[in-house]
Amino acid sequence: MIVKKNFDLRIVFWNIRYETGITLLIATTIWLLHKYEALEIALPFSVAAILGSALAIFIAFRNQSAYGRWWEARTIWGGIINNSRIFARQIIANTDNAVAIGKATPEIAEAYKKEMVYRQIAFAHALRLHLRRQNSWEELQHLLDKEEFELFKKAQNKPNMLLHTQGIRLKEAMRIELLGAFDNISMEPNLAAFNNWQGACERIKNTPLPRNYHYFTRLFLYTFIFIIPFCLVGDFTKMGIDYLVPPVSFLLCFVFSVMNRVGEINEEPFEDHIQDIPMTALCNTIERDLKEQLRETDLPKKLEPVNGYLF
Repeated sequence: MIVKKNFDLRIVFWNIRYETGITLLIATTIWLLHKYEALEIALPFSVAAILGSALAIFIAFRNQSAYGRWWEARTIWGGIINNSRIFARQIIANTDNAVAIGKATPEIAEAYKKEMVYRQIAFAHALRLHLRRQNSWEELQHLLDKEEFELFKKAQNKPNMLLHTQGIRLKEAMRIELLGAFDNISMEPNLAAFNNWQGACERIKNTPLPRNYHYFTRLFLYTFIFIIPFCLVGDFTKMGIDYLVPPVSFLLCFVFSVMNRVGEINEEPFEDHIQDIPMTALCNTIERDLKEQLRETDLPKKLEPVNGYLF
């Protein structure tokens, strides 16, 4: 996620290098052909104005939809953070209560609390890797026991398998009275919420915006890039400033190209790019907060933005 307010224009130009390069090539070619009277075609500027208006509508709709996907993704992960804290608090408070009333020994309660909270931390990290399609599962090895980690690596949907195990362990704790008979009523909805949020993330990940918006936006953009020099060269030649055709064409196309590129990069919030949801930092927050709830002091270092980017 980009947190700095200023951007490096070199990176901006690199991201739209094809559009700006084509614009300069076409505009310069048309200007030279007109200058040496090898081409006399000139269009009224109203043609570019109408096309530009249609292009602006398409880009605006796409950018709004893309930002909606990005913001929904961030909202989902905000819910995962909050409910992870709630789930950890419920596990800790309920097992401590079982010790207080003599239903469980402190050793059993501590082991169970650590197991459940660590597995919840593992779920957050597993969902991050799952969405980014990364395979560095060894990052989770310290959060699961050896046997469970081996089974975890064989699972097809690893985050879902962790939630499945959490549900089973809740029932087992109720049978041995480590959890109260009615604790499941408040804790099971949290697990269901994690399943729903995982499904929502997978929906965003696996369902792109309708491709017709992507195709026609780019088609209109390149049509605009081709048309705009013809619409400028006639009027500029009459005013004796025909040499401004390439730079003005470049400026107009630069604006539309940047707007189009913003929508493209916001469309996919789980790709581990600089503008995406900072899932690594969010998982770091979950791990730090939940381990602190266990009263642990050896917490992972808090991740901070690097050069204006938070991953």
